[in-house]
Amino acid sequence: MKFRLSVLLLALSLTLAALPAYAEIPDKIPFEVNAESAVLMEMSSGEVLYAKNADRALPPASVTKIMTLLLFMEEVDAGNIALDEEITVSDYAASMGGSQVYLEPGETMTAEELLKCVIIASANDAAVTLAERVAGSEEAFVAKMNARAGELGMVNTHFENVTGLDDTAVKHLTSAYDIALMSKALLSHETITKYSTIWMDSIRDGAFGLTNTNRLVRFYPGITGLKTGSTSKAGFCMSATAKRDGMHLIAVVMGAPTRDIRNATAKELLDWGFAGYSLYESPGGACGEVPVKGGVEEVCRAVTPSVSMLLEKGKNKAVQAEILLDEAVSAPVEAGQRIGTARYLLDGEVLREEPVTAESTVARIGFCGLLWRMLGTAFLKSGK
Repeated sequence: MKFRLSVLLLALSLTLAALPAYAEIPDKIPFEVNAESAVLMEMSSGEVLYAKNADRALPPASVTKIMTLLLFMEEVDAGNIALDEEITVSDYAASMGGSQVYLEPGETMTAEELLKCVIIASANDAAVTLAERVAGSEEAFVAKMNARAGELGMVNTHFENVTGLDDTAVKHLTSAYDIALMSKALLSHETITKYSTIWMDSIRDGAFGLTNTNRLVRFYPGITGLKTGSTSKAGFCMSATAKRDGMHLIAVVMGAPTRDIRNATAKELLDWGFAGYSLYESPGGACGEVPVKGGVEEVCRAVTPSVSMLLEKGKNKAVQAEILLDEAVSAPVEAGQRIGTARYLLDGEVLREEPVTAESTVARIGFCGLLWRMLGTAFLKSGK
């Protein structure tokens, strides 16, 4: 049994109360999920294949940094920050404990190097440095994190810092499903996988080595990242992402008792997903023309939306698309107006229907335009 979650429904609630949106399905998983909570999501469709306590709010440790990285990458992709920009380390950022690259107050490092420090080595001092560059202070950046969480439908999340350090945190919490949502958002910035798939690197001209905290990067085929974390309060957490045959899976594990169990559980979830499911994708686009009555144009171009559907392994190749266009529409026609239906069938059964829409607006033709059209038609006929 598969579980499809509606982000729209989740967004209706802005509390941290757990939502009864999941059922445990141990009979579908041929291995033990030894963790407080877990989720397996397919990225393109957003469909959840497996869930255990997926809405339970728990400490995420350094998996928090997925949101830190997301906000920073949004600034980079918006052109507000260049990766070769030199960023100066503050006294506060340099004071961070836990995982770090021992940045010194006043030291400068490029945004790209700091990104590598956060993604590969989970450096808290580098994470705070990036946050301060974006918002001026960690406090201001945390406000942005919580606002972005709300936009993504992360209703069981509340951040108190940018690192996941939880010695003094009171309500620094998120859920496995919410981690999957922000992982999905981060992976939409394709540059991130350039760094999240690095096993070993260095900074300071090779003087300081970086080793990825995500051990799956070493051996898991198709791995794309993404982030690990652990504290005594959070246990061992992870968002592990991998892509094979066009299907991108996100396996989130929270509160595992050991690092090895966390890694093994994430691997088993990914293996199970790739073995049992395949992705059908249609890019959408032009699919024909529909006659327009009384329009400045005689036809309007019809387009279908992009479609992603998760199916049992191998069935994606048997899906058939059927386009049903209206015989005609009357002007005016608005861009995006429904002018037909796209149906996706498997073995004769309709899996999904999507609207076929007008690509552009077609205005109603005026008297003068109609007259010119009639005269033109008459001229063409007389010339035969």
